[in-house]
Amino acid sequence: MKTQTHHAQTFRATYGPGKPISRAVIQSKLQEQWELYKKVNANSGKENQKALESIPLGVHSSFQSWEPYPVSIASAEGAWMINVDGRKMLDLSMGFGAMLVGHLNPDVVAELKATLDIGTLYTNPSPTSRDAAERVCKRFGIDQVRFTNSGTEATLYAIRTARAASGKDGIVKIEGGYHGSGDSLMVSTKPPLDKIGSADDPIPYVPASAVAGEVHVVPYNNADALERVFKKHAKTIACFILEPVLENIGIVVPDEGYLERVRELCDEYGIILIFDEVKTGLTAGPQGAAQRLGVKPDLICLAKSIGGGVPLAAFGGKNQYMNAVSDGRMAHLGTFNGNALAMAAVRAVDRIATPEKLAECEAFNHQALNRIGEIIGEFELPAHSVGFGVKGCTTWSAEPVRNYRDYKATDFDIAELSFLWSINHNIMTPPGLDEQWLISFAHGQKEIDFQVEDFRNFATYVRS
Repeated sequence: MKTQTHHAQTFRATYGPGKPISRAVIQSKLQEQWELYKKVNANSGKENQKALESIPLGVHSSFQSWEPYPVSIASAEGAWMINVDGRKMLDLSMGFGAMLVGHLNPDVVAELKATLDIGTLYTNPSPTSRDAAERVCKRFGIDQVRFTNSGTEATLYAIRTARAASGKDGIVKIEGGYHGSGDSLMVSTKPPLDKIGSADDPIPYVPASAVAGEVHVVPYNNADALERVFKKHAKTIACFILEPVLENIGIVVPDEGYLERVRELCDEYGIILIFDEVKTGLTAGPQGAAQRLGVKPDLICLAKSIGGGVPLAAFGGKNQYMNAVSDGRMAHLGTFNGNALAMAAVRAVDRIATPEKLAECEAFNHQALNRIGEIIGEFELPAHSVGFGVKGCTTWSAEPVRNYRDYKATDFDIAELSFLWSINHNIMTPPGLDEQWLISFAHGQKEIDFQVEDFRNFATYVRS
């Protein structure tokens, strides 16, 4: 096995040559695991049937739905959840980063309880919202910030700010990238390969439900393609939005020099650079991915990890662009923006998300990555492990993934089998087959051992 490190130990990727697993074996074991799934999650099926009467798909976010039905959770504490079938499950999803500090973190709970004595919503400015903004600005190295309630709101308003500040409407995004459910940002979010043209010059794919406007799409880790788009359309492009590390298709890290070149091109062509750190944020390190990678955007979007499980997001950045809000060129509105409960969560997370604590979690993550990488090598699996900050993933390809087209070449059948196996054996992993595990403040050696042993058992199962 070979381990690669880049950007001063900011991530790890372990690769192995691997040997294929026959389609017949995979399909047989998939059928076996789906039958087991229905058996051990029977009450989740009953709950879903009831929910279907009042909720489309029985869930409040379409991503939570899968066939035949999703696992329904009754409670959670620390790093563990109990589902409606009474099974205690290790949570490795942790709300895609929203539960970085763990379920029912005592510091967050204490701040929320204290806030309940003084009010939950003022719809007026407050010292608590001012204090929270100061904390976020200081930590993430930005001039000004506005709070919102979801990552989708944060990315939408960041783009509106860029449009107002630049006087232009067009945007550029990464092929395969996800930035919430705004119309323009739904373009080419995991598009079908037969609809999107060549890898170097992608054709934007607009879902039937979206009204996109001017949206250009470029591959990740391809600065030349970005420059071609800028050269042709810079007069109408307001901004380029991307995750500095892609976390919608596993974990895809930037090539050496890629983000630096992106910054140079945006400066050269007068394009506002937006980093979507909704999923990275504090999971990337104590000051986020931008500062860790050493490339500063003009605007940044935050959510999930800064809120301790309370609905909360933010967008902010340099004064020269946030002034578009101040002078009225872009109205940012929202009844629940900066509400007292969310501000309490910001205070708690800012206090406890110390460099020392995040380094401890990252060390556990590196341990998991290394041990899983060794198992991949031992069983010669066609896979590799990738980590960034406190997140990690197993990507079912022996080759590194640098962009969306590489991701589409991975083995989704084995990914589905791995997902099923873990759920059937008391580990809750993200349902997308392409998400990441997260080592939270509540995970310790017991949880890492449980995770690694589960992967070893899975490797034994697929090779049996």
